[in-house]
Amino acid sequence: MNLKFKNKKITGILTILPEKEVKFEDEIENYDFTRRQSMKLKLVMGFNKRRVVKKGTTVSDLCIFGLNYLFDKNLLQKDDIDALILVTESPDYFMPATSHVIHGMLDLKKDIYLDDITQGCSGYSFGLNKAFMLLEQEEIKKVVVLNADIMSTKVSKHDRSSAPLTGDGAAITIVENDDAGNSIYGAVKADGQGVDALIIPAGAFKLPSSNETAKLEKDKAGNLKALDHISMKGDDVFNFVQREVPPMIDTLLEKAGKSKDDVDYFMFHQPNKFMVKQLANAMGVSDEKMPNNLVENFGNSASVTVPALISFNLGDKLKNESFLICMAGFGNGLSWSSLLMDIGNLNFCKIIEYK
Repeated sequence: MNLKFKNKKITGILTILPEKEVKFEDEIENYDFTRRQSMKLKLVMGFNKRRVVKKGTTVSDLCIFGLNYLFDKNLLQKDDIDALILVTESPDYFMPATSHVIHGMLDLKKDIYLDDITQGCSGYSFGLNKAFMLLEQEEIKKVVVLNADIMSTKVSKHDRSSAPLTGDGAAITIVENDDAGNSIYGAVKADGQGVDALIIPAGAFKLPSSNETAKLEKDKAGNLKALDHISMKGDDVFNFVQREVPPMIDTLLEKAGKSKDDVDYFMFHQPNKFMVKQLANAMGVSDEKMPNNLVENFGNSASVTVPALISFNLGDKLKNESFLICMAGFGNGLSWSSLLMDIGNLNFCKIIEYK
Protein backbone atom coordinates (compact mmCIF):
# COMPACT_ATOMS: atom_id res chain seq x y z
CA MET A 1 0.00 0.00 0.00
CA ASN A 2 1.38 3.39 -1.02
CA LEU A 3 0.82 6.43 1.19
CA LYS A 4 1.30 10.16 0.77
CA PHE A 5 1.20 13.02 3.25
CA LYS A 6 1.66 16.76 3.06
CA ASN A 7 2.68 19.46 5.50
CA LYS A 8 4.10 17.22 8.22
CA LYS A 9 7.55 17.25 9.81
CA ILE A 10 9.74 15.64 12.44
CA THR A 11 10.98 18.23 14.95
CA GLY A 12 13.09 16.06 17.27
CA ILE A 13 14.57 12.58 17.73
CA LEU A 14 15.88 11.25 21.03
CA THR A 15 17.35 7.76 21.41
CA ILE A 16 17.60 6.16 24.84
CA LEU A 17 20.06 3.29 25.32
CA PRO A 18 20.69 1.23 28.46
CA GLU A 19 24.08 1.89 30.03
CA LYS A 20 24.84 -1.84 30.41
CA GLU A 21 27.15 -2.95 27.61
CA VAL A 22 27.82 -6.59 26.74
CA LYS A 23 30.80 -7.54 24.57
CA PHE A 24 30.73 -10.48 22.18
CA GLU A 25 33.94 -11.97 23.55
CA ASP A 26 32.45 -12.04 27.05
CA GLU A 27 29.73 -14.46 25.87
CA ILE A 28 31.65 -16.45 23.27
CA GLU A 29 31.80 -19.57 25.45
CA ASN A 30 27.97 -19.78 25.40
CA TYR A 31 27.93 -20.84 21.77
CA ASP A 32 28.47 -24.31 20.33
CA PHE A 33 31.19 -23.06 18.01
CA THR A 34 34.97 -22.93 18.06
CA ARG A 35 36.48 -19.58 18.95
CA ARG A 36 37.85 -19.27 15.42
CA GLN A 37 34.40 -19.83 13.91
CA SER A 38 32.86 -17.33 16.31
CA MET A 39 35.43 -14.64 15.52
CA LYS A 40 34.81 -15.14 11.80
CA LEU A 41 31.10 -14.62 12.40
CA LYS A 42 31.89 -11.51 14.40
CA LEU A 43 33.63 -9.96 11.40
CA VAL A 44 30.91 -10.83 8.89
CA MET A 45 27.80 -10.17 10.97
CA GLY A 46 29.00 -7.17 12.94
CA PHE A 47 29.09 -8.87 16.35
CA ASN A 48 30.88 -6.61 18.80
CA LYS A 49 28.97 -5.00 21.64
CA ARG A 50 25.36 -4.35 22.48
CA ARG A 51 23.30 -2.46 25.01
CA VAL A 52 20.90 -4.47 27.18
CA VAL A 53 18.63 -3.58 30.07
CA LYS A 54 19.25 -4.67 33.61
CA LYS A 55 16.82 -7.16 35.11
CA GLY A 56 13.49 -5.53 35.96
CA THR A 57 13.78 -2.64 33.50
CA THR A 58 10.71 -2.28 31.28
CA VAL A 59 9.77 -0.46 28.12
CA SER A 60 7.84 2.14 30.12
CA ASP A 61 10.95 2.83 32.23
CA LEU A 62 12.99 3.69 29.13
CA CYS A 63 10.25 5.86 27.63
CA ILE A 64 9.50 7.73 30.86
CA PHE A 65 13.20 8.40 31.39
CA GLY A 66 13.49 9.89 27.89
CA LEU A 67 10.33 11.96 28.17
CA ASN A 68 11.38 13.37 31.53
CA TYR A 69 14.70 14.32 29.97
CA LEU A 70 12.86 16.31 27.31
CA PHE A 71 10.59 17.92 29.91
CA ASP A 72 13.55 18.89 32.11
CA LYS A 73 15.44 20.39 29.14
CA ASN A 74 12.31 22.32 28.03
CA LEU A 75 12.41 20.51 24.71
CA LEU A 76 8.86 19.25 25.14
CA GLN A 77 5.91 20.44 27.23
CA LYS A 78 3.47 17.94 28.75
CA ASP A 79 0.37 19.87 27.78
CA ASP A 80 1.48 20.09 24.16
CA ILE A 81 1.21 16.33 23.65
CA ASP A 82 -2.06 15.62 21.84
CA ALA A 83 -1.29 12.01 20.94
CA LEU A 84 1.09 9.39 22.28
CA ILE A 85 1.88 6.32 20.15
CA LEU A 86 3.98 3.43 21.44
CA VAL A 87 5.41 0.88 19.01
CA THR A 88 6.63 -2.20 20.88
CA GLU A 89 6.60 -5.98 20.98
CA SER A 90 7.65 -6.13 24.63
CA PRO A 91 4.87 -4.38 26.56
CA ASP A 92 4.84 -4.08 30.34
CA TYR A 93 1.59 -6.06 30.54
CA PHE A 94 -0.89 -7.94 28.38
CA MET A 95 -3.32 -5.34 29.72
CA PRO A 96 -3.50 -2.39 30.08
CA ALA A 97 -1.75 -0.85 27.09
CA THR A 98 1.72 0.39 28.00
CA SER A 99 0.95 3.83 26.53
CA HIS A 100 -1.61 4.17 29.33
CA VAL A 101 1.02 3.17 31.89
CA ILE A 102 3.32 5.90 30.58
CA HIS A 103 0.44 8.39 30.51
CA GLY A 104 -0.41 7.71 34.14
CA MET A 105 3.17 7.78 35.43
CA LEU A 106 3.76 11.16 33.77
CA ASP A 107 0.33 12.59 34.71
CA LEU A 108 -0.37 13.76 31.17
CA LYS A 109 -3.58 15.54 30.22
CA LYS A 110 -6.75 13.48 29.82
CA ASP A 111 -7.70 15.02 26.48
CA ILE A 112 -5.22 12.86 24.56
CA TYR A 113 -5.07 10.03 22.01
CA LEU A 114 -3.16 6.92 23.21
CA ASP A 115 -2.26 3.89 21.14
CA ASP A 116 -0.04 0.80 21.30
CA ILE A 117 1.11 -0.63 17.97
CA THR A 118 2.44 -4.20 17.95
CA GLN A 119 5.15 -4.05 15.33
CA GLY A 120 8.80 -5.02 15.40
CA CYS A 121 11.59 -4.18 12.99
CA SER A 122 9.33 -2.35 10.51
CA GLY A 123 7.70 -0.35 13.29
CA TYR A 124 9.36 3.04 12.95
CA SER A 125 7.63 3.77 9.67
CA PHE A 126 4.37 2.36 11.02
CA GLY A 127 4.47 4.71 13.99
CA LEU A 128 5.27 7.74 11.87
CA ASN A 129 2.53 6.87 9.38
CA LYS A 130 0.00 6.76 12.23
CA ALA A 131 1.28 10.09 13.52
CA PHE A 132 0.86 11.71 10.11
CA MET A 133 -2.71 10.42 9.92
CA LEU A 134 -3.54 11.78 13.37
CA LEU A 135 -2.20 15.20 12.45
CA GLU A 136 -4.99 15.45 9.88
CA GLN A 137 -7.31 16.06 12.85
CA GLU A 138 -7.85 19.73 13.72
CA GLU A 139 -7.32 19.26 17.46
CA ILE A 140 -4.08 17.29 17.14
CA LYS A 141 -1.04 19.53 16.76
CA LYS A 142 1.78 17.44 18.20
CA VAL A 143 2.26 13.66 18.26
CA VAL A 144 4.89 11.82 20.27
CA VAL A 145 5.96 8.52 18.71
CA LEU A 146 7.68 6.10 21.09
CA ASN A 147 9.57 3.09 19.75
CA ALA A 148 10.88 0.75 22.43
CA ASP A 149 11.83 -2.89 22.88
CA ILE A 150 13.73 -5.07 25.33
CA MET A 151 13.99 -8.23 23.26
CA SER A 152 17.31 -9.26 24.82
CA THR A 153 15.17 -10.70 27.60
CA LYS A 154 13.55 -13.11 25.12
CA VAL A 155 16.70 -14.51 23.50
CA SER A 156 18.49 -17.66 24.60
CA LYS A 157 22.05 -16.88 25.65
CA HIS A 158 23.08 -20.03 23.76
CA ASP A 159 21.58 -18.85 20.44
CA ARG A 160 24.51 -17.58 18.39
CA SER A 161 22.20 -16.48 15.56
CA SER A 162 20.34 -13.95 17.72
CA ALA A 163 21.97 -13.40 21.12
CA PRO A 164 25.14 -11.56 19.92
CA LEU A 165 22.97 -9.13 17.94
CA THR A 166 19.96 -8.41 20.11
CA GLY A 167 20.00 -5.12 21.99
CA ASP A 168 17.50 -2.95 23.81
CA GLY A 169 16.51 0.69 23.62
CA ALA A 170 13.88 3.32 23.04
CA ALA A 171 13.40 6.34 20.82
CA ILE A 172 11.17 9.40 21.00
CA THR A 173 10.20 11.20 17.80
CA ILE A 174 8.20 14.42 17.84
CA VAL A 175 5.94 14.96 14.84
CA GLU A 176 4.06 18.17 14.02
CA ASN A 177 2.29 19.99 11.21
CA ASP A 178 4.32 22.11 8.82
CA ASP A 179 2.50 24.45 6.44
CA ALA A 180 5.62 24.74 4.27
CA GLY A 181 6.52 21.05 4.31
CA ASN A 182 7.29 18.97 1.26
CA SER A 183 5.33 15.84 0.41
CA ILE A 184 6.10 12.64 2.30
CA TYR A 185 5.88 9.30 0.52
CA GLY A 186 5.42 5.99 2.27
CA ALA A 187 4.70 2.30 1.78
CA VAL A 188 3.51 -0.48 4.08
CA LYS A 189 3.41 -4.15 3.11
CA ALA A 190 2.74 -7.49 4.80
CA ASP A 191 2.84 -11.22 4.18
CA GLY A 192 1.21 -13.19 6.99
CA GLN A 193 2.17 -16.45 5.26
CA GLY A 194 5.63 -15.95 6.73
CA VAL A 195 4.72 -15.52 10.39
CA ASP A 196 6.83 -18.49 11.49
CA ALA A 197 10.04 -17.06 9.99
CA LEU A 198 10.58 -14.89 13.06
CA ILE A 199 8.48 -15.73 16.09
CA ILE A 200 8.38 -16.31 19.85
CA PRO A 201 6.27 -19.48 19.87
CA ALA A 202 5.23 -19.47 23.54
CA GLY A 203 4.22 -16.97 26.18
CA ALA A 204 0.87 -15.62 25.02
CA PHE A 205 -2.61 -17.16 24.84
CA LYS A 206 -1.90 -19.52 21.94
CA LEU A 207 0.75 -21.36 23.96
CA PRO A 208 1.14 -20.05 27.53
CA SER A 209 4.54 -20.30 29.16
CA SER A 210 5.09 -23.44 31.23
CA ASN A 211 7.87 -25.71 32.42
CA GLU A 212 7.66 -27.43 29.04
CA THR A 213 8.03 -24.25 26.99
CA ALA A 214 11.05 -23.24 29.09
CA LYS A 215 13.04 -26.39 28.28
CA LEU A 216 16.17 -25.77 26.23
CA GLU A 217 16.51 -27.92 23.12
CA LYS A 218 19.16 -27.93 20.41
CA ASP A 219 18.06 -26.91 16.92
CA LYS A 220 19.54 -28.06 13.60
CA ALA A 221 22.19 -25.34 13.75
CA GLY A 222 23.31 -26.35 17.23
CA ASN A 223 21.66 -23.47 19.10
CA LEU A 224 20.11 -24.19 22.48
CA LYS A 225 16.80 -22.40 22.94
CA ALA A 226 13.28 -22.86 24.27
CA LEU A 227 9.83 -22.13 22.92
CA ASP A 228 9.83 -19.04 25.15
CA HIS A 229 12.73 -17.62 23.13
CA ILE A 230 12.95 -15.87 19.78
CA SER A 231 13.06 -18.36 16.91
CA MET A 232 14.36 -17.19 13.54
CA LYS A 233 14.68 -18.96 10.21
CA GLY A 234 17.69 -16.96 9.13
CA ASP A 235 17.73 -17.97 5.47
CA ASP A 236 14.01 -17.25 5.08
CA VAL A 237 14.37 -13.80 6.61
CA PHE A 238 17.45 -12.96 4.54
CA ASN A 239 15.79 -14.04 1.30
CA PHE A 240 12.61 -12.13 2.15
CA VAL A 241 14.54 -8.91 2.73
CA GLN A 242 16.60 -9.21 -0.44
CA ARG A 243 13.50 -10.09 -2.48
CA GLU A 244 10.99 -7.55 -1.19
CA VAL A 245 12.82 -4.44 -0.01
CA PRO A 246 14.59 -3.26 -3.21
CA PRO A 247 11.39 -3.21 -5.33
CA MET A 248 9.54 -1.43 -2.51
CA ILE A 249 12.17 1.32 -2.55
CA ASP A 250 12.12 1.53 -6.35
CA THR A 251 8.34 2.06 -6.30
CA LEU A 252 8.61 4.58 -3.47
CA LEU A 253 11.12 6.65 -5.40
CA GLU A 254 9.06 6.39 -8.58
CA LYS A 255 5.97 7.69 -6.76
CA ALA A 256 8.01 10.59 -5.43
CA GLY A 257 9.63 11.35 -8.78
CA LYS A 258 13.08 10.87 -7.27
CA SER A 259 16.13 8.79 -8.07
CA LYS A 260 18.53 7.07 -5.69
CA ASP A 261 21.02 9.83 -6.42
CA ASP A 262 18.54 12.38 -5.07
CA VAL A 263 18.43 10.64 -1.69
CA ASP A 264 21.05 11.83 0.79
CA TYR A 265 20.80 8.84 3.13
CA PHE A 266 19.13 5.45 3.22
CA MET A 267 18.52 4.82 6.93
CA PHE A 268 17.45 1.19 7.07
CA HIS A 269 16.71 -1.22 9.89
CA GLN A 270 19.89 -2.88 11.18
CA PRO A 271 19.38 -6.65 11.67
CA ASN A 272 23.10 -7.32 11.14
CA LYS A 273 25.95 -5.82 9.17
CA PHE A 274 26.02 -8.53 6.50
CA MET A 275 22.34 -8.19 5.61
CA VAL A 276 22.53 -4.39 5.31
CA LYS A 277 25.65 -4.56 3.12
CA GLN A 278 24.02 -7.13 0.85
CA LEU A 279 20.92 -4.97 0.60
CA ALA A 280 23.02 -1.94 -0.29
CA ASN A 281 24.80 -3.96 -2.99
CA ALA A 282 21.50 -5.17 -4.42
CA MET A 283 20.23 -1.60 -4.60
CA GLY A 284 23.47 -0.13 -5.91
CA VAL A 285 23.86 2.20 -2.91
CA SER A 286 27.19 3.00 -1.22
CA ASP A 287 27.94 2.31 2.44
CA GLU A 288 28.30 6.06 2.94
CA LYS A 289 24.68 6.58 1.93
CA MET A 290 23.41 3.46 3.70
CA PRO A 291 25.26 3.23 7.06
CA ASN A 292 25.61 -0.24 8.60
CA ASN A 293 27.46 0.63 11.81
CA LEU A 294 24.73 0.36 14.46
CA VAL A 295 24.70 -3.33 15.41
CA GLU A 296 28.43 -3.44 16.13
CA ASN A 297 28.05 -0.55 18.58
CA PHE A 298 24.63 -1.04 20.17
CA GLY A 299 22.94 -4.19 18.84
CA ASN A 300 19.66 -4.72 17.00
CA SER A 301 16.89 -3.05 19.00
CA ALA A 302 14.01 -3.79 16.57
CA SER A 303 12.11 -0.63 15.52
CA VAL A 304 14.52 1.54 17.50
CA THR A 305 17.36 0.89 15.07
CA VAL A 306 16.24 3.46 12.49
CA PRO A 307 15.99 6.49 14.83
CA ALA A 308 19.12 5.27 16.65
CA LEU A 309 20.97 5.04 13.32
CA ILE A 310 19.91 8.58 12.45
CA SER A 311 20.95 9.90 15.86
CA PHE A 312 24.28 8.05 15.79
CA ASN A 313 25.33 9.04 12.27
CA LEU A 314 23.80 12.48 11.80
CA GLY A 315 23.17 13.78 15.33
CA ASP A 316 23.93 17.49 15.59
CA LYS A 317 24.05 17.83 11.79
CA LEU A 318 20.27 17.59 11.73
CA LYS A 319 19.95 20.59 14.03
CA ASN A 320 21.25 22.93 11.31
CA GLU A 321 20.98 20.98 8.05
CA SER A 322 18.26 19.11 6.19
CA PHE A 323 18.53 15.90 4.19
CA LEU A 324 16.27 13.82 2.00
CA ILE A 325 16.16 10.52 3.88
CA CYS A 326 14.71 7.19 2.86
CA MET A 327 13.83 5.04 5.89
CA ALA A 328 12.89 1.37 5.77
CA GLY A 329 12.16 -1.44 8.20
CA PHE A 330 11.58 -5.13 7.66
CA GLY A 331 11.07 -8.17 9.82
CA ASN A 332 8.58 -10.36 11.61
CA GLY A 333 5.03 -10.53 10.46
CA LEU A 334 6.30 -10.62 7.78
CA SER A 335 6.17 -6.87 7.32
CA TRP A 336 8.16 -4.22 5.51
CA SER A 337 7.65 -0.48 5.30
CA SER A 338 9.36 2.70 4.15
CA LEU A 339 9.20 6.48 4.15
CA LEU A 340 10.83 9.16 2.02
CA MET A 341 10.92 12.63 3.57
CA ASP A 342 13.01 15.66 4.32
CA ILE A 343 14.41 15.63 7.86
CA GLY A 344 16.34 18.54 9.30
CA ASN A 345 16.53 21.72 11.34
CA LEU A 346 15.51 19.66 14.36
CA ASN A 347 15.20 20.94 17.91
CA PHE A 348 17.23 17.93 19.06
CA CYS A 349 18.74 14.74 17.72
CA LYS A 350 20.89 12.82 20.18
CA ILE A 351 21.52 9.66 22.18
CA ILE A 352 21.30 9.51 25.95
CA GLU A 353 21.94 6.68 28.43
CA TYR A 354 19.32 5.23 30.72
CA LYS A 355 20.77 4.87 34.20
